[in-house]
Amino acid sequence: KVAIKGIERELICPACKELFTHPLILPCQHNVCHKCVKEILFAYEDSFADGGSESSNQSSPRIRISSPSTDRIDRISRSGIKRNSLTPRSSLFPCPGCQRDIDLGERGINGLFRNFTLETIVERYRQAARAAIAIMCNFCKPPPQESTKSCMDCNASYCNECFKIHHPWGTLKAQHEYGGPTTNFRPKILMCPEHEKERVNMYCEICRRPVCHLCKLGGCHANHRVTTMSTAYKTLKEKLSKDIDYLISKDSQVKAHITQLDLLLKETECNSERAKEEASQSFEKLFHVLEEKRSIALRAIEASKNLRLEKLQAQAEEYQGLLENNGLVGYAQEVLKETDPSCFVQTAKQLHVRIQKATESLKSFRPAAETTFEDFVVDIAKQEEILGDLPVYSSGLEIPEINEEQSKIYDKALISWECPGKADSADTYVLEYQKLNREEESVVWKEIKVHNKSKIISDLDDDSSYAFRVRGHRGFLCSPWSREVVLRTPPAPVFSFLFDDKCGYNSEHLLLNPERTSVESMAGFPLLLGSERMQVGCYTTLDYIIGDTGIAKGKHFWAFRVEAYSYLVKVGVVSSNKIQKLFHNTHDVTSPRYEQDSGHDSGSEDAFFDSSQPFTLVTVGMKKFFTPSTPAAPKDPASRILPLPTCLGICLDCDNGKLGFYDTGCMRCLYECEVDCSGIMYPAFALMGGAAVHLEESITAEYEEYHDDI
Repeated sequence: KVAIKGIERELICPACKELFTHPLILPCQHNVCHKCVKEILFAYEDSFADGGSESSNQSSPRIRISSPSTDRIDRISRSGIKRNSLTPRSSLFPCPGCQRDIDLGERGINGLFRNFTLETIVERYRQAARAAIAIMCNFCKPPPQESTKSCMDCNASYCNECFKIHHPWGTLKAQHEYGGPTTNFRPKILMCPEHEKERVNMYCEICRRPVCHLCKLGGCHANHRVTTMSTAYKTLKEKLSKDIDYLISKDSQVKAHITQLDLLLKETECNSERAKEEASQSFEKLFHVLEEKRSIALRAIEASKNLRLEKLQAQAEEYQGLLENNGLVGYAQEVLKETDPSCFVQTAKQLHVRIQKATESLKSFRPAAETTFEDFVVDIAKQEEILGDLPVYSSGLEIPEINEEQSKIYDKALISWECPGKADSADTYVLEYQKLNREEESVVWKEIKVHNKSKIISDLDDDSSYAFRVRGHRGFLCSPWSREVVLRTPPAPVFSFLFDDKCGYNSEHLLLNPERTSVESMAGFPLLLGSERMQVGCYTTLDYIIGDTGIAKGKHFWAFRVEAYSYLVKVGVVSSNKIQKLFHNTHDVTSPRYEQDSGHDSGSEDAFFDSSQPFTLVTVGMKKFFTPSTPAAPKDPASRILPLPTCLGICLDCDNGKLGFYDTGCMRCLYECEVDCSGIMYPAFALMGGAAVHLEESITAEYEEYHDDI
């Protein structure tokens, strides 16, 4: 048997951190005191009313209840507020046990069961903890005697004499259920919280909670799998007993794990000290480098100072000599006293040159040295920024992974990532990208700080490859960089258009969505009626539709998706001077190639058929991409059949008369041909049978919000 003192941790409410009082079972199977549930809901309600509080965030606040205000609960109860009005705005409850938002349903607290089994265990624990404190009789005259029994039907405690008086033999009270002294009284029958007059007699295996027969007949458990209470009792008791026996049988293994955990605790302490030492050594290296640079800078400033002082001192002494009876002037005055002309001329010539220099210096005075040391200013702005962003890597942060399926490049780039482990392991993310250019050796990464898990990037160059990487940040910690993902931009600027619902649009065979971004062809009665004409030839009916915007010059790119179930779709361009021929001359085209004994050669037939087309189209369908037959193409038809990409792109170069078809997933050119661009060119599509085409939409902020919701 497990000692009662060893289970105290299981009897503590996760909200108030005290022993449970009337615990309620939440849908997540955690237990919380009834008063704590009310307090949390009151606090949750107040946080909504404040506006701009933490509850406006996507995740609910985690509320710690230190001392529940029972007086406040009673005051609000007396004011007439109904229990169901505790959560008028939301039925979500932030569980303090699992830190998740739990939906309490429409009934709120009223729909929660009271955990009487846990109450009984808590009461046993309290009795063991206060064994010296006796439970007194509720009916003795003062002074009351110590109780010896507690009646579960009367919810009262009695001494022997009072119990005999209030439960006389031969009466109904004599049949009451009684036990040892206790203050924990619970009902003999567990009633349904949804239908208060019905006792629970079944167990819902989906919701994992007891229910009554009304819940099963017409309540929220009508379509759930239920079992009888006795069966659930037997099954759960057997499972719990087996699990307990298993744990007890693994007692030695548990002790071994505890020993291992003790070693891990010590190892963690040692490793943390080692990590601190390594971090200190790293910073000591930086301090040493900075100290060395500091010494060099101070020595250079000191040497410059001494040199400037010498120059200024010499200049000051020179000007000091210009004063009367001092220095140069005094010496010149003495020379003037010389009366011998030859001696005077010999000395005065050199003296006159010095006097002239002194005179010129007086006219244009300039200090011999600068007093400022601006050329010795240490610019540390860049280094300060680098040190400010100095990463401290932590293995506790999950390395984010860029989701290549959700990330895409079209007119802009949408980069989406996810964390394989904890969803909220990082507070912010840093997304970096760079253009891959073989000519440039040193490429600078561009950095963007993001608060969610996706980002739209614009202003990317056409026909270029970009590498993307991301890492998570939480405070001063950051994760290592994710694996780099390379995406390529379209070969030309994206051309936006919609399907034209006027020019040649056949509303009987084609179905446009309201936004005119998708068109669908239905293989219905018109095709069946046309089959009456079929004997031995092949008659194909194509329904054409074009874009509502034309292209006169430049290079443009657009993309679209062809549904996998599509039987036959033709895609390409058509010139404005051939549109009439497109819509009036191509229905019910008969090919004698498939007639019996036609005598036509297959190769010449292809050449004739291609040359007769008033437009440039390629065929896709049945999850295949068919490159057109040309004289330079291989004669083997299988070599001209490629798997159909998820998204197809078309690049039209009007200036050079080129038309290319691309796999937008990797921006690889599947087929390129020449095209006559003498007129205005329109995107053209042809559908036959069951088929559908969806234009690729431009990347907007809605994409980012959508991926954040995912």
